[in-house]
Amino acid sequence: MHDAPKRDAHSAPISVATVRQRFAQPQRCEPSQFLRREISARMQERLALIKIKPARLLDAGCGEGRDLLALQQTFPEATLLGVDAAQPMLNAARAASAASRSALQTFIARLLGGHSLHSSAAMLACGDFARLPMPSGSVDMLWSNLALHWHPQPHAVIAEWARVLRSDGLLMFSCFGPDTFAELREVFDALQMPSRVLPFVDLHDYGDMLQDAGMATPVMDMEKITLTYASTEALLADVRAMGGNPLNERPRGLQGRQRWQQVLNALDQRRDSDGRIRLTVEVIYGHAFRPTPKRNQPGEHIIRFEPRR
Repeated sequence: MHDAPKRDAHSAPISVATVRQRFAQPQRCEPSQFLRREISARMQERLALIKIKPARLLDAGCGEGRDLLALQQTFPEATLLGVDAAQPMLNAARAASAASRSALQTFIARLLGGHSLHSSAAMLACGDFARLPMPSGSVDMLWSNLALHWHPQPHAVIAEWARVLRSDGLLMFSCFGPDTFAELREVFDALQMPSRVLPFVDLHDYGDMLQDAGMATPVMDMEKITLTYASTEALLADVRAMGGNPLNERPRGLQGRQRWQQVLNALDQRRDSDGRIRLTVEVIYGHAFRPTPKRNQPGEHIIRFEPRR
């Protein structure tokens, strides 16, 4: 009874079909890769502080697979899995994985005098990461970079991620926070136009979702990154490449050329002393562990005895 209002508050009117359509064109998303690579690197820095050696690792919302390639270098003995809702992204991921393995095998073969290295490719599946095609407790680590905010029910996603984690398994994710694209939101508000910016979820709400899903000792962090642009066209192109506006009630068309020109003029008037237009991106980082159960399914308590050293 208590959970229902909280889940409704966490939901957003996002069209999953529109999200899939936006990310079904890898070349359209390519201009925003600089941000995804930067956030991935910052997640890797946080991961380096955690002692974990996963046997099975899942990238939820893996896109074109660039994080999978980085994770393979960090955990070369792990079996890698990738899930994404856009099949063209997975096709790009397979091509990138094949090219990377070929280059690595050639390099190792030269070092070893002609002996090749047989590295396994990541297993990829097309599907909704809120309904993962795998049994409960089947992965040791779940990674997700800038994907969670594109789902209309993030609380359901986190609960599903917790389900597939094994005991002591690690969940690590990043996503956009509510101050992302704040400048755009301010322009639309000033012009009394419907906002084209998603109502991104707050850091504290994500922490609550982790606890509601039964995750232990969640650690949440946030930082704001300021991007600057020489033109409004370049700024808006990056916003579209990052995913744009997949809201169900998003405005159709440009609401008239004159009205849209007002938006461009308002953005242009926000130039700083260097003549650049600023755009804020708030990034939320979270990680937590799946705790070891204290009782089994019939309700019997589990007592563990550790030998004395």
